[in-house]
Amino acid sequence: MIETSALENGIRVVTESMPYSRSIAVGILVSTGPRDEQADKAGLAHLVEHALFHGTSSRNELEISRIIDTMGGRISAFTGRDYTCFSAVVMDDHITYILDLFSDLLLNSIFPEERLEHEKQVILAELASGLDNPQERVMDLLKASVWPGHALGRSIEGTAETIGGFTREDMIYFLHSNYLPNRISIAMAGNLQHEDVVAQVRDCFWRFFGHAERILESPGPFVPGTFIEDNASLQAYFALGVPAPAYSHADRYGIHLLNTILGGGLSSRLYRTLREAHGLVYSIHSEYHAYLDAGMIVVSGSTLPDGLERTIQLVREEVLGLFSRTRPALVEEVWQAQLYSIGQHHIDSEDPYTRMSRLLTQVYYFNRIIPNTEIVESLENQTEASLAEICERSFAGAPDTLALAICGPSRLREIPIN
Repeated sequence: MIETSALENGIRVVTESMPYSRSIAVGILVSTGPRDEQADKAGLAHLVEHALFHGTSSRNELEISRIIDTMGGRISAFTGRDYTCFSAVVMDDHITYILDLFSDLLLNSIFPEERLEHEKQVILAELASGLDNPQERVMDLLKASVWPGHALGRSIEGTAETIGGFTREDMIYFLHSNYLPNRISIAMAGNLQHEDVVAQVRDCFWRFFGHAERILESPGPFVPGTFIEDNASLQAYFALGVPAPAYSHADRYGIHLLNTILGGGLSSRLYRTLREAHGLVYSIHSEYHAYLDAGMIVVSGSTLPDGLERTIQLVREEVLGLFSRTRPALVEEVWQAQLYSIGQHHIDSEDPYTRMSRLLTQVYYFNRIIPNTEIVESLENQTEASLAEICERSFAGAPDTLALAICGPSRLREIPIN
């Protein structure tokens, strides 16, 4: 059973009861992130997310860690391109403790000056790790190229220059400007009672007030083209992007099925062609990257440099064949994609963490809870004809809007890529 409530200060509380589960998954979504930064402050949202665990007015960093370990739980946080999220999984009799801890972190963090430079070094190491990883780097290159100058295209971690310039005052200002009750949703899934959860959230966050509307800059037009970056890797890593609708678009269920047909499993077109038929790749897949006001289907993989030209040619043929409808989705492919997607949905639904995450993203992107029956029916109602209509509406310009990012040895620049 799913229930929702809104506190007097604007915080939204959503719960899903799973009586058979001994664990509780808790998530706090804050509607803030890189899109609330100035370009010269890139990475500030990510730094704040890290620094919230460095101590509060009543607990130091070690005490925070000990509380988590004592509960036998797991706690984590991440900064996404649209929002920031804090989450934990604990036993069902520890709800009070984890809510108290999260409220302390959000309301009473002190950002100790002596920890700032240390954390900057940690994030610089994280940034360097991404630069050393060609799979991550090619994705960053693609997003930076298709959304230039916009937060969706910037590194979430920022740059060495911006990270080095952050001050404690920058973090406090960002926190107080963006971590406000009307931008916060709290979701829980597990063995719980909704009324009890709402009462405990109210007890923990009753003195949290403030309101600020979020003003977001549009990412602007998708920029097609080919973008190559030298990398000291043995293989050529590639990511091909096709502009797609935003997260909440009405065609989202059909787009997920199209993505599954293209590169979502072992029977997908890309896997069968690139690996099974031609042996050019070890793995290849496609993903639907969707945000508040933009989206992109991304095909990514790697191959030996000598096979790059043929690989890109085949990937392009498969992408355009499906989206330009020269090789439209077949009845059997649609049916199989539906079975796969519905099966994955049901399997994932057995996990409290997944159900909590689903509640948060639905509240954030749709401002409502979408019943499981609606999700399944929306997938089941797709046909080869409806997918063809989606391709015509959303991917009509595919031949002229493809973007390709490549990372690998410098000699890749000599390979003709159409």
